[in-house]
Amino acid sequence: MSLLEINDLSHNFGGLRAVSDFSLEVREGELVGLIGPNGAGKTTIFNLITGVFKVGQGQIKFQGEDITRWRSHRISSAGIARTFQNIRLFKELSVLDNVRLGAYARHAYSLLDAVGRSRNFRQEEERQRQRADSLLARFNLSRYADTPARNLPYGEQRRVEMARALISGPRLLLLDEPAAGMNQSEAQELIRLILEIKEEFSLTVILIEHQMRVVQNLCQWVKVLDFGETIASGPPQEMQSHPKVLEAYLGKDGALAGEESGNVA
Repeated sequence: MSLLEINDLSHNFGGLRAVSDFSLEVREGELVGLIGPNGAGKTTIFNLITGVFKVGQGQIKFQGEDITRWRSHRISSAGIARTFQNIRLFKELSVLDNVRLGAYARHAYSLLDAVGRSRNFRQEEERQRQRADSLLARFNLSRYADTPARNLPYGEQRRVEMARALISGPRLLLLDEPAAGMNQSEAQELIRLILEIKEEFSLTVILIEHQMRVVQNLCQWVKVLDFGETIASGPPQEMQSHPKVLEAYLGKDGALAGEESGNVA
């Protein structure tokens, strides 16, 4: 059985069709990539999966259950977490508090417990604190625990965002351009980290990425979008020479446009 199954997903912004009849099947343990030019609809698909946008047409199933109409908090509780193309940390809060906030959807106490600071509330808060400390250690961020997130270097902020996504204990992790703004050395380190946490936390991963070297080193299967439509799918090595992909996204020689900078316009 598929972990995630998307059928005929479409989404409009006014008169603009952002995603058209998108389908995807992801099995447990897979690492799948979504690639395409800017504006191709990739992040819109993530927003539909996670309930940020309401689905107007199509169906999304997670672990065999229809989650098409679920709200974001319920989707998160079910085991789907994400990072964002533009880092969305609470810049004035500490790194530790940013990570702890990722557990809000799975708190095992009621509003009454929180208001009365019951024993159940205190125990759950301590459990989440310990889990956050453990994740900071795993991502080599312990030294920044009490530091405001705005003071961290860009690459470290990306790690904080990943740790925050993992504290909820997801089964499916959606990574939206995790290598954005990274140089080649940083991107190589990111590849190693994603592969490690995928195994360590038993994750299934869907990745949006512009750096083709990252896609090639991580993804088992790739879907290519252009103007909201799927134009090709297959192993990343095959996509390098696919005629439609070359026309829409890659250079004539099969190298990613803007390869030296690691990004595509």
